[in-house]
Amino acid sequence: MIATIINCITVIIGSLIGLTLHRKISSEIKDVVFTSAGVLTLVIGMQMAFESQMILYVIISLFFGGILGSLWKIEDHILNMGSFLERHFTPSGRRKRANSKLGTEDSDKSFAHGFLNASVLFCVGAMTIVGAIKAGAEGDYDLILMKSVLDGFMAVMFTAAMGIGVIFSVITILLYQGGLTLLAQWVAPLIGEHGLTELSGLGGILVLMIGINLLGLKEIKTANFLPGLLIVLVFTSLEPWFLPFFT
Repeated sequence: MIATIINCITVIIGSLIGLTLHRKISSEIKDVVFTSAGVLTLVIGMQMAFESQMILYVIISLFFGGILGSLWKIEDHILNMGSFLERHFTPSGRRKRANSKLGTEDSDKSFAHGFLNASVLFCVGAMTIVGAIKAGAEGDYDLILMKSVLDGFMAVMFTAAMGIGVIFSVITILLYQGGLTLLAQWVAPLIGEHGLTELSGLGGILVLMIGINLLGLKEIKTANFLPGLLIVLVFTSLEPWFLPFFT
């Protein structure tokens, strides 16, 4: 767990730096930060997406995962969680509770989307899963420590663009990445090397969606596609039965 705690600390430090920039920069510079974060996120997403070796698995998983996520309203639930965190754990949120006339719906959305986008970005990559498994099963922290540095830099950009909501993504990192670390010996055989590859490919598409949202090209409910990550693991684990139909 020590590597995950370090990861959380780097995100907190990066978020605090980004928050200072968020408060001081003009709206014009903030647009530049949004664009930079969006383009960089697209690049990261494409690198991950191109790792997939069975694109049909990814397509089917994305399609049915998106349908399930929409029916279950996953994004709405996560955004509501983000709003709850803002209302109860930030000074501005407490002021809004005390006086409902304070604050705006836009600020609520900014906080919640910062929490959501950072949580997805920091947790869907192969570095998270492989790093957590190596840390838990082998005591090898190198990959998570490398990820911690990258996450810290991305936290600066995301917080500068979207505000304090990004810092609360450490809750997701601690629960998800920390949980994988603790359960590494049981999780690793279930996922397998091929599962990690396809998981990273689909995760890259989710990261691409975040980049598209940041650039304002289209509003995509990214979190609604999260069930696809489980579906693609079903394909890879049952591949001996599925492969004849896809080759």
